[in-house]
Amino acid sequence: MRGGRARGHHGRMTKHPRRLGTAVTLALAVALIPSGSGYAEDARTPTAVPTVSAPIPGAVPGDRLSPVLEETYPFFSTPDDLARHGYVEQEFYLSGVADGWDQLGVQVATDVPYRTRIIVRRPAHRPAFNGTALVEWQNVTAGYDLDALWNGEAIMRAGYAWIGVSAQRVGVDQLRAWSPTRYGTLDVTGGGAYRADELSYDIFAQAAKALGGPGSPLDRLDVRTLLAVGASQSAARMTVYYQHILPRVEPVFDGYAFIVGNAPTRVGDEPVFQVLSETDVRTPVRPSPDTGRFRRWEVAGGAHSGWRGQEYRNPISVRDLGAAPVYDCALPPFSRVPVHHATAAAYDHLVRWVRFGTPPPVAEPLVFNADGTKARDGLGLALGGIRYSQVTVPTAVGTGDNAGQSFCFLFGSHQPFDEPTLDRLYPTRGGYVAKVVLADLRNVGAGYLLPADAHTNLREAIASGVGR
Repeated sequence: MRGGRARGHHGRMTKHPRRLGTAVTLALAVALIPSGSGYAEDARTPTAVPTVSAPIPGAVPGDRLSPVLEETYPFFSTPDDLARHGYVEQEFYLSGVADGWDQLGVQVATDVPYRTRIIVRRPAHRPAFNGTALVEWQNVTAGYDLDALWNGEAIMRAGYAWIGVSAQRVGVDQLRAWSPTRYGTLDVTGGGAYRADELSYDIFAQAAKALGGPGSPLDRLDVRTLLAVGASQSAARMTVYYQHILPRVEPVFDGYAFIVGNAPTRVGDEPVFQVLSETDVRTPVRPSPDTGRFRRWEVAGGAHSGWRGQEYRNPISVRDLGAAPVYDCALPPFSRVPVHHATAAAYDHLVRWVRFGTPPPVAEPLVFNADGTKARDGLGLALGGIRYSQVTVPTAVGTGDNAGQSFCFLFGSHQPFDEPTLDRLYPTRGGYVAKVVLADLRNVGAGYLLPADAHTNLREAIASGVGR
């Protein structure tokens, strides 16, 4: 894990930030950022070490590990049975002073006081920890903090620590309104002076810096590798950071995973892994080729926000927001092609890339027709890309495309085959299961699928009732 010096407190710069607030503007800004750094290593500004509180009291009502129910609990606390996997969840206040940057990478502030929160899910005991911390930039597109990349099954199985960082104003404002008792003192705007998330980049880096020193929120866990992870809008924010800010500041992270969102084009010291669903690949033009420092995977049939994430978050939304959202989409929503399987494999590859210099396998891109549309087979499934058994041995048409109200265009679609089609494709149960196993073995061998996720697919295939 990288080290560094703490920074002294100085006055705030007077330059006003550019107030570019939307995700669309952010994506455009990323495209305009120059790729060269031009900054010497010794000229980089150190990343400050923030102050981390003791764990904030309070657990979700009904938590069998909590002897006393406090007035409040962490927003969107996971319902996963952490104790069964030897994990704990804790929340901390994070405070200090942060520099500010606009979305074009221009520094607009120095040493602005802030106070936010991080939430930690980690092994309770050192032997269960694999040495890698996944630091997620919480996604706020829905108007509140979302742990979009918490995949409890894979993360706890592998022994990762996961840290969610509340870096942006929208998420923090919602937290303050949701529980003034718990979150009323939080502020990532410098008292309202920096409302376009100018402080978010430094806050995110400082949260990671806090994991390695005395008083670490990871307790006694010895972190060997720090990975920055972000999905969708958070990936775009991380792209701004990597592309233009990182060359000017002390590096904290060892590697970066950009999931279902933008990725930088600058070639830096830290490896970059981009995982995209079919939804996210809208053109045959790829901004960057695979290199010794960049890898891009595209998942056929996968959605930007698919079925698994929705099923996980629905009961949390009912608990913390009063109801789960309901959508009226043009097609039945939520592709069930498991993009999270690609993400789980990508994390493992990224760790080996960082520690041993072993690059991940290259994956075929999605195929486009001459007119710029995605090529599809006779069933309507995308061609090319990483092809999981849910696509090569399908029981439904799963795509990354949809339309309708709100976020429907991000959900993809899932249209199960009727019984005659299933009978034609899979006359016997054994034949169907054998095809799933063969497809998964190929993906495991290629490095696109972890063996444990292949076992999950096998169990689901056996329980599906497909075939006679």
